[in-house]
Amino acid sequence: MKPLPNEIVLRPRFQLDVVGNKEDVLKNFESAAESPFLVKRLDEHIFIKFNEKNNHFWSPQLHLEIDKIDEKNCHLHGVFGPNPTLWTFFMFLHFVIAALFIILGIWGYSSASLNKPYHLQLGLMVMIVILWFALYFFGRGGKQKGKPQMQELYGFMMNVLT
Repeated sequence: MKPLPNEIVLRPRFQLDVVGNKEDVLKNFESAAESPFLVKRLDEHIFIKFNEKNNHFWSPQLHLEIDKIDEKNCHLHGVFGPNPTLWTFFMFLHFVIAALFIILGIWGYSSASLNKPYHLQLGLMVMIVILWFALYFFGRGGKQKGKPQMQELYGFMMNVLT
């Protein structure tokens, strides 16, 4: 088993070989729900997240998939990730900003080709690049705020497995 690295990357993944029947491991997770964790099971998938009281904007969640190796062993795939709503919102923002950047680039190129002023378009493109950097640093700050809870989720998972 590889331990969780100190530097948490975006959506870190890990794999573990677990001694135990797949169904027993899944049932252990279902019955192990304790405050502040919420555990949900869908087939061989386990979703662990924080309850409403301990949940904040940057709270991560842990998605586990448990595959059967044989009758006495199984393989666990784990992925840490942000709240799906937050992830979708960030992807939407990046898409809108990228689309605006491309539109302004086309508008600026057309204006330059027609020998019209294009300073407004260039200025707006620079502002969009600055906004992209701001989103990047905002996301990095959020990832830092989610690290302690990520470690809590990992510890909870390891306690259930042992």
